[in-house]
Amino acid sequence: MFPVESILAKPLFTREDIIYLLNTTEKERLLLFEKAKETKAAFVGKKVYFRGLIEYSNYCKKNCYYCGIRAGNSRYARYRMTDGEVLDAVNYAYQNDYASIVIQSGEQTNQPFVRKIESLLNRIDRQTSGKIHVTLSLGEQSGETYRRWFEAGAQRYLLRIEVSNPTLYPKLHPDNQTHSYKNRLEALKTLRTVGYQVGTGVMIGLPFQSVSDLADDLIFFRDFDIDMAGMGPYIAHADTPLYQYRDELLPLKSRFDLSLKMVAILRIMMKNINIAATTAMQTIDPQGREKALMVGANVIMPNLTPVKYRQDYLLYENKPCLDEEAEECKSCLEARIHIAGDVIGYGEWGDSKHFTDRKA
Repeated sequence: MFPVESILAKPLFTREDIIYLLNTTEKERLLLFEKAKETKAAFVGKKVYFRGLIEYSNYCKKNCYYCGIRAGNSRYARYRMTDGEVLDAVNYAYQNDYASIVIQSGEQTNQPFVRKIESLLNRIDRQTSGKIHVTLSLGEQSGETYRRWFEAGAQRYLLRIEVSNPTLYPKLHPDNQTHSYKNRLEALKTLRTVGYQVGTGVMIGLPFQSVSDLADDLIFFRDFDIDMAGMGPYIAHADTPLYQYRDELLPLKSRFDLSLKMVAILRIMMKNINIAATTAMQTIDPQGREKALMVGANVIMPNLTPVKYRQDYLLYENKPCLDEEAEECKSCLEARIHIAGDVIGYGEWGDSKHFTDRKA
């Protein structure tokens, strides 16, 4: 028996178990992936849920050291989608039975922005008769803002912790009140209190990051009892401070392999949460998203952002599908999901079963 088999038979992984699983190679790695595939089939099934992605704006008040749309990067033309463009994207999702969308943006907290999102949520609800569920990914906000958006119709919120190690956090963000690790945690707790399905996630293969840090990230997800997760490999961007460490990073293939293991281990640890097959996976491997689906992911995000804006919403370099219109993206992802052996849950919200069970 391989050592990994005894670990995978445990009902609860220790930190040492997770570190061992993250370091697996060859046969043991395949056993890990097979266990994750079985767990996915047993607890969330073979359906993959679409979340139509709307990259609403690249205005951002923050200066995270890893992000291409950071406030300090003057090389991008800043944009904000019009109401009509947003509602057209929502209508495409509605007409094509996606049932869910994600509105993502650089972080803004001013009242005009808060009111605009609230207004859009109300209009989306009316336009689709409440048949489209909305995930927001708009950064840290006040409790009042989170409640206003929830009451206007948002059901899910994704706020990535990026790294759960409080010592590593300031190495990736300016060490000031605007980028406080404590504030990030408080925002996640507030989202849970308000009633959202709460998602978070991390980057994998960052400068200064160890395998032990990644193990702690997975434990953080379990201890916080998240409902959904989005994880992917760190891809350097030339217009960011962290780019200076590009020669010290793990090779891209190693970052991709670690990302697959993170998805697989999380699926086994938190059997009925939603896990996204992120676009960053495809940046490294042309079949990256299919491979993520095969080891535990069950959510995928077709891009509905107008093509004219996509070059200005590059959080990292070499992002794929920048010139694909919504219909092309849909057809491509349908094929990828079929290759992975899954089916698309058209017309279904695909809410987190973990959230439903916890509320029950």
